[in-house]
Amino acid sequence: MHMRHKKWARPELAACPYFLDAPKELRNHWRSRFDRDQALHLELGCGKGVSTAQMVCENRDTNFVAIDITCDILGDARRNMAKAFAPSEPDNALIVRYDIEYIDELFGPEDRVDRIYIHFCNPWTKRPKYAKRRLTHPRQLLQYRTFMAPGAEIWFKTDNDELFEDSLQYFEVSGFSCRYLTRDLHQSGFGPNYISEHEQKYSQLGVPIKMGVFVMEDRPVTIDPVRWNLRKQRREETESGEELP
Repeated sequence: MHMRHKKWARPELAACPYFLDAPKELRNHWRSRFDRDQALHLELGCGKGVSTAQMVCENRDTNFVAIDITCDILGDARRNMAKAFAPSEPDNALIVRYDIEYIDELFGPEDRVDRIYIHFCNPWTKRPKYAKRRLTHPRQLLQYRTFMAPGAEIWFKTDNDELFEDSLQYFEVSGFSCRYLTRDLHQSGFGPNYISEHEQKYSQLGVPIKMGVFVMEDRPVTIDPVRWNLRKQRREETESGEELP
């Protein structure tokens, strides 16, 4: 989706005390960047931050880092955060501009992230070769493992059926077990659920929201995330007579 350029976004972000622009120097030192030493949660692809702002405001005992790739969209996230906390400023949240594809350049083992949120990321379904760009692809999941705390979780939501079903296998081969799964979040009773503009839009259209909570297991992962291919694996499993998930 093309994001309209917003001339006001960069100046507002530059003046924002909780905005950071590609801060590689904080790798392995994110916890010390906050006033309080408490649980650290990371949102990958926060978008306009509608649900992010609500989540941060209602969970002051948790520190949050919300990441997206452009200042245009993070400008909206900053405004929504400011609105949620007005007239004060959030002291448990940072808004960060960075390319999530290279997230391991930004976070290291000492950061010990307790939870990662991946909500409504680009499904990359037009061509099979684009699948490796998904934020739930093993190429990404193995990066997340390097800076997640033992037993940490990934909370994943999407409206896209294909992305969700493929991601179930991505998590499995990348060393994550499923703690919770629903293919209709709004009928499941699961909570708390902080609803973004995207989630509200598709729910109103009658599209069920899929969600899973995945826990990082303490076991070695031997796959090559670059060469690994879901379609190839499924073909090999079919030929060998193994039951597909």
